[in-house]
Amino acid sequence: MVVDSDRIARASLTDYLQKNGFSARGTADANSLTRAGDQWRADLAVLDLMLPNEDALALCASLREQVRIPVIATSAKADDVDRILALEVGADDFIAKPFNMREMLARIRNVLRRCDASLSTMGPGVGRYAFAGWTLDTASRSLYAANGEIVPLAGGEFELLFALVTNPNRVLTRDELIELTKGRGGQPFDRSIDVKISRLRQRLRDHSQDSRIIRAIYGKGYVLATQVAVKS
Repeated sequence: MVVDSDRIARASLTDYLQKNGFSARGTADANSLTRAGDQWRADLAVLDLMLPNEDALALCASLREQVRIPVIATSAKADDVDRILALEVGADDFIAKPFNMREMLARIRNVLRRCDASLSTMGPGVGRYAFAGWTLDTASRSLYAANGEIVPLAGGEFELLFALVTNPNRVLTRDELIELTKGRGGQPFDRSIDVKISRLRQRLRDHSQDSRIIRAIYGKGYVLATQVAVKS
């Protein structure tokens, strides 16, 4: 699903994706996206962050946490602030406008491939990971607090937490985390890992300077500093 208020840009990307084997549709705003979603289930959304009269960042968070589909954010404002904000609310990738159609196609395929890989690597026997009073359920891709409260996770957050709980008490470098969550599509100095770690700490209510669950090891990376029990 391509969400862009620019009719020409929306039609151009939709047409290009269709010519490259995708079932693609375009919408101009959040309302039309909701209406289209009632009739057609998308696997991924390309979302322009500069929709007029709409909070596109809030829409991005909604797509990730409620509809639960990956999001590639776009914006004509190419500064780091837009990119970081998009990642903070759950976007899986960001590309500045104007973009090369082939690059967009490659990014879409990469995000979808990562989502498929994160599911396939779990294996049929793995169900839940319990740690520090929390439970990560791989079937629902949700995080559960000790009181049963469900804490929704964006796709990137789930992949990162899954990488950490399957490697407890082991220091993972940023490069290793990129490889575990993005595969070959990751960039060698991609600082989005730091943004996602910050979001995860907030989800785990562990966002003080003295984080006890996800600890930063200066000059090395991050470690899930707790025991993990695997439940079927």
